[in-house]
Amino acid sequence: MINASPFVLIENCTEAIKNYQKIFGGEIKILNEQAGKVMNAELHLGGTLIHFADTMGKSVASGRNIRILLQFDSEDEIKKIYNELKIEGKVDFELQKAFFGALHASLTDKNGINWDLNCFLAR
Repeated sequence: MINASPFVLIENCTEAIKNYQKIFGGEIKILNEQAGKVMNAELHLGGTLIHFADTMGKSVASGRNIRILLQFDSEDEIKKIYNELKIEGKVDFELQKAFFGALHASLTDKNGINWDLNCFLAR
């Protein structure tokens, strides 16, 4: 596994990331922007980061807006962890190739912990 970091789903990503940078400092890295609106960004704080994603107008239930993002460097590893986490859990997005060039999955484990898993594919 490369790393694990908090993943926050928020209604106005642009406003939120600027606010948290004002509070914590750090450096903003924009990952995806559409029509001047930040869709995905990271706030880098020392050796860690918080990933933010805009909800794109969709309602997110309380408690489902904070996730743990796991970044993998191996397809075998992401498949192994995905298969373990989904036991007795609820899969929101099956492990599959995503539009942003990664194997991706989203699920809630049997303990109610929300996970997003990524393994960027070689280009």
